[in-house]
Amino acid sequence: MPRKIHDLISDLKKAGFSLVSGGKGSHRKYRHSKFNGAIILSGGDNDDARAYQEKQVRNAISEAMK
Repeated sequence: MPRKIHDLISDLKKAGFSLVSGGKGSHRKYRHSKFNGAIILSGGDNDDARAYQEKQVRNAISEAMK
């Protein structure tokens, strides 16, 4: 069962990522000072996360915690 977008957002916030301007529509953009680039998540809070989104968030958190 896929996780929800709000679960991924919660993981990002716990890891120190913050929401920044730049997302359009249902897209949200998150940045971290130790992570080059940004994570852009699309979809509503209760939408199922796609596998690539889960992997992208997992890898970004891992990189930011180094």
